[in-house]
Amino acid sequence: MKSDERLERYAELVVRVGVNLAPGQLLELTAFPEHVPLVRAIARAGYRNGARYVDVRYSDPHVRRAMIEHAADDVLSWSPPWLLRRMEDSGREQSGTVFITGEAEPELLAGLDGERVARAQPRELRELGLKIMNEAANNWTVVAYPNEGWARTVFGEPDVERLWEAVAHAVRLDELDPVAAWEAHLSRLEHRGEQLDDLGIDALRFRGPGTDLTVGLLAQSIWEGGWDVTSWGRQHAANVPTEEVFTTPDLRRTEGTVRSTQPLALQGTVVRDLELRFEAGRVVDVRASTGAEVIQGAIAVDEGAAYLGEVAIVDANSRVGETGLTFFNTLFDENAACHVALGAAYEVCVRDGRGHSPEEKRRRGINTSIVHMDFMIGGPEVEVDALTNDGSAVPLLRKNEWQLA
Repeated sequence: MKSDERLERYAELVVRVGVNLAPGQLLELTAFPEHVPLVRAIARAGYRNGARYVDVRYSDPHVRRAMIEHAADDVLSWSPPWLLRRMEDSGREQSGTVFITGEAEPELLAGLDGERVARAQPRELRELGLKIMNEAANNWTVVAYPNEGWARTVFGEPDVERLWEAVAHAVRLDELDPVAAWEAHLSRLEHRGEQLDDLGIDALRFRGPGTDLTVGLLAQSIWEGGWDVTSWGRQHAANVPTEEVFTTPDLRRTEGTVRSTQPLALQGTVVRDLELRFEAGRVVDVRASTGAEVIQGAIAVDEGAAYLGEVAIVDANSRVGETGLTFFNTLFDENAACHVALGAAYEVCVRDGRGHSPEEKRRRGINTSIVHMDFMIGGPEVEVDALTNDGSAVPLLRKNEWQLA
């Protein structure tokens, strides 16, 4: 496939499956400067598919680094009011929203003060974004664009074509009809979530090298995977790629130790060999060979950042996992392995979970935070069991293979 054809095919997939744009809808794009070719292709695909207007906002990681290095302390978590208004308008207008990732310099912020790096996020803007997401006001998606810097991080050389081949496989661009392939794939994930709901799971247990972790669920926890649906009934695929089924745990019921099985690209640095210990749901010990100070800073951002908000299962039958690569990009790496996330929970994963105050959610065991930080804990050496309400232990993964029929 020629590169121009591949780019147009990718943009069409983003518009028709990822955001699933409705005719006459506004389309918003957020990207880095390196993503310009994909932005322009998505704009063309958006207008071809009936977008009323396409709006683009670029963010520059080097400007963020300058802020962390030199700005006043109170600026780090400040939310510009015009950006808050923009986000409010987006929710009110029910815009289709595309976020493009693929950092050209994943370790751009390495060496800076980890506590300042962790705090350098606009608090009110994050809170508003999570509120709008939990209200399912927008059909949105996160996708990635291969570039030289990202390729250099993955391969040690700027082999963009090789990275494109891996990304194309992960997002099913190599299928004759990628849209139909995605529809079938998302239906399979929905079925897997239904299987897990039918088990009546009280907790999940992960056991492997450096890992002996039990994650308790809520009685109202629901497994999600496949299509997301807006409050007004529009299906969309929030992550392209996606290979996970996931749910919201009880923030109070995580116990034990866990070792991350892949490096974590986080806020301009790379965390390696992460190990966490939990007691009564809370992280009480953090260790890592690099990036520990960023994790410690992140879990100090607010009360909920030290508790889990998500647990997800991914098996070896993953397009991302089939590449054999570490992408140093959470969108991809979390879809190659089971993972958990510190911080904000997804209300959609809790029966009657929407519309409650933060205080009521925490009383019910649903975590709240401006942080949502995924890290990978699965792999061939990690066994996963479902501990059911009747006291049984049901194997879910062995050697990374799905065990339910």
